[in-house]
Amino acid sequence: MANLKNFADLKSLSAQLKAESEKKAREKALREEEMRKAAAEANIFRTAVAGVTPVRTVQRHVPETQRPAPLPFQHIADEQAALMESLSDEFDAESLLETDEALSYARPGVGPDIVRKLRKGNWVIQAQLDLHGMRRDQARESLGEFLRKCCKNGTRCVRIIHGKGNGSMNKEPVLKHKVRTWLVQKEEVLAFSQATAADGGSGALIVLLQS
Repeated sequence: MANLKNFADLKSLSAQLKAESEKKAREKALREEEMRKAAAEANIFRTAVAGVTPVRTVQRHVPETQRPAPLPFQHIADEQAALMESLSDEFDAESLLETDEALSYARPGVGPDIVRKLRKGNWVIQAQLDLHGMRRDQARESLGEFLRKCCKNGTRCVRIIHGKGNGSMNKEPVLKHKVRTWLVQKEEVLAFSQATAADGGSGALIVLLQS
């Protein structure tokens, strides 16, 4: 009986080993089939592109975009500022002057007491400009520059010496009339009046500037 049992066990083991061997064989065959398909697909691609040559790359020329010239904003602003500050010799200031002998002037909104104090010399003169003997163009530029500096420094009351015209042709006080014409055009000028005798009389003006 023992011999029959041993024989049966051997037969069962043999069948088990055979089943495992067949399973491994099937798995190996499956892997080989998958590898064969992958190789076939790779060969199909290589065969398809076998006669293809790479496209030659041509160097492209990309032209530079022409940028518009920058707008000279600062230059334009400077030109506009110069135009605003320019003083015209043709401006008619006579209608804006008071009809008193000092030909005083006050910008609209400036009280009459301001002009009275200017006539009496009550304001302290903080700076002065002497235009006496200058030619007209030089005097105009000097006056504009002087007023700009005074406003920048906070100077309120100044004296402008234009002379009495005794040394000019025909003894006419050209600068005396021009200075009044120029001052009326400047927004920073609040008022002006002929100086008192002690400050120059008819040869000078006392000018009040904005604070």
